[in-house]
Amino acid sequence: MRFPSDQPPCGDCFDVDHEGFEQAVIEASRTRPILVDFWADWCAPCHQLAPHLYRVIDELQGAIGLAKVEVDEGENMKLAGHYRLRGFPTVLLFQQGEEHGRFSGSRSSVQIRAWLQEHLDQPLETDAQ
Repeated sequence: MRFPSDQPPCGDCFDVDHEGFEQAVIEASRTRPILVDFWADWCAPCHQLAPHLYRVIDELQGAIGLAKVEVDEGENMKLAGHYRLRGFPTVLLFQQGEEHGRFSGSRSSVQIRAWLQEHLDQPLETDAQ
């Protein structure tokens, strides 16, 4: 797996590409929410955001998955075009097979948790702050 920082990836993090996106994200989001982090290796804010995403996903203990899409690999830029992304990093939230929100740029763990609370169909159940 390729992740944008040297911090170990979280247990519910996985790489996905254009070919596997439908199954790994769209279909999987019918059973649990999936965040998709569109990132690039040359993107400094992508490297800043990654540890915060990993931390939040780990704290949620399987409630949400995190798919990582490296936009500069293979056909992955087609996904960025399909979702009309204007910059990186951009994070999309999928639930029940549909996009339920997005944000761009780096955010702290606290900001990510607050954003998830606003956009999830069901509230988060975690004591982490």
